[in-house]
Amino acid sequence: MSGRIVGIDLGTTNSEVAAHTGNGVVVLEEGSSGIFPSVVGVSPDGRLLTGEEALNQLVLYPERTVRSVKRLMGTAEVVKMAGRRFQPQEISALILSALRDRAEGLLGEPVTGAIITVPAYFSDAQRQATREAGEIAGLQVVRILNEPTAASLAYEGEGAGEEGRTVLVYDLGGGTFDVSVVRLEGGVNEVLASHGDTRLGGDDLDEALLRKLEEKMEDPDLVRASRMDPRVRARLLRVVEKARRKLSDAPFARIREDAVITTPRGPLHLNVDLSREEFEECARPILERTVDSIHRAIEDSGIGSGDLDAVLLAGGATRTPLVRRIIAEAAGREPRHELHPDLCVALGAGLLAAREEGREEARVLVDVTPYSFGPSYIGLRDGVWYPHCYHPVIQRGTPLPASATDIYSTFHDDQEVVELIVYQGENPDALQNIEIGRFMVEGLSRVPAGNEIICRMNLDLDGVLEVTAVEKRTGLARTVRIEGAVGRMGQREIERAKGRLAQLTGRVPGPRDTPAPAGTREEMRLSGPARSAVERYGEIRVRLHQEDRKEGDALVEKIRSAAGGEEGALEESLLALEDLLFYAGEGGR
Repeated sequence: MSGRIVGIDLGTTNSEVAAHTGNGVVVLEEGSSGIFPSVVGVSPDGRLLTGEEALNQLVLYPERTVRSVKRLMGTAEVVKMAGRRFQPQEISALILSALRDRAEGLLGEPVTGAIITVPAYFSDAQRQATREAGEIAGLQVVRILNEPTAASLAYEGEGAGEEGRTVLVYDLGGGTFDVSVVRLEGGVNEVLASHGDTRLGGDDLDEALLRKLEEKMEDPDLVRASRMDPRVRARLLRVVEKARRKLSDAPFARIREDAVITTPRGPLHLNVDLSREEFEECARPILERTVDSIHRAIEDSGIGSGDLDAVLLAGGATRTPLVRRIIAEAAGREPRHELHPDLCVALGAGLLAAREEGREEARVLVDVTPYSFGPSYIGLRDGVWYPHCYHPVIQRGTPLPASATDIYSTFHDDQEVVELIVYQGENPDALQNIEIGRFMVEGLSRVPAGNEIICRMNLDLDGVLEVTAVEKRTGLARTVRIEGAVGRMGQREIERAKGRLAQLTGRVPGPRDTPAPAGTREEMRLSGPARSAVERYGEIRVRLHQEDRKEGDALVEKIRSAAGGEEGALEESLLALEDLLFYAGEGGR
């Protein structure tokens, strides 16, 4: 691969990028911080905002700003921003693109590849979505790396101890939680077990603290605005987050906000003291949910808590003293926190990126799957035939890459078709697990029931699943990569997303960004139908005949010029472009 490879911690609240430099592997800083807020927005004048700029806009224009998109990765939810609709992968791609820009500016070299971290408990669909976000951003995703694994690499990269140890990594970030038991021996980092919750993190602590703040508000109008007005809520969540961070080091935090809202009685101000005790009271029920995951990971690893040599912390939310007390009680030892909790995951990803570049950072990783995978089948359950029985083919805790096989059989005579429905989970009732894909195996032999079908599953280092079904008697095979997983984008959708990203950034994503066609930023100012037509034209332009392209370029220019001006001129040009799209482009597909 030409170009540099970097390590990226794509976080819910904040993200970071790390790479090998003359000073070893470091988190790349812009200004005085390596932390990049995972926030994207579009300003009222149509400019793309990312990072700190977008975070600053959040309070004024929450409808034009998106944060915490990581919690939506792998889902079919639509993200709305500035009147436009995006898939979560596209918003994440904008964050990745900004981090690449930072890395290229500081390294002075093109960046073409990335190691991107995800929570160990991310599902197959969430991992696929992360890989797609990287592709949309024009990056080759060399590896999807579990965050606790990355953190363990960072601690060991600091020379933090002797070989032959077993550690527990507790990673509590802005929106996700993971705990992993990792064995460090002979240059190998082997994940023995993982558990967690992809919807638990600092965001939940902020919400709890905001509810506590509302209890202390004396004016009901303030409480109502906090709960109903998106701008007020965004403003208060931001000050609450600052208060939570302050309470990690101080017994009290004062929240003072002038003119939170204006009423007929005049502006209402907020002046409230919050204590660490009050915060811990509302945070404890949330943090105690992590204790079950600690015990589960230790149990699944096959060791006792007394066998742990260290507990390592990752994620900004682990600064909270209550977190450390809860961990100490659950794991039986005080956690270590000498590395910056916000940066250690990125540092670990940077260490692996350096190894991929052929540098001396040569620790070996052995990761495990935190989930089981298998198909449903017809079987006896409580003495009754049931069509949704399930048992795993690949078991949770299997080292990656993994491959396993099981045999199933047809249920009816002369059965020529089998539908294979693949699930992720542990419950013997398939319907209680997560369906991640399905496909048909057709053309089977017309033989009596019991025709054997071999199901082979391969899970790669990124946790991406490939399933093969083979008719044993004939060798007839069907292999699929799980395309039906929720949130999965097809290649055509990815190319369209690249086009939308180019319109927002003014750059065409690729191995090296090139300027986007003139005027792409202005598309944000066009009306919905006009913007849609111009976007669709941009997607097919390179495939058009020269004369059609010339005509289309002229029409797009007329549409841009007419936007905000004479309505008739805009409508005439838009109809002409729609005709061109149908006859010369889209209609001929």
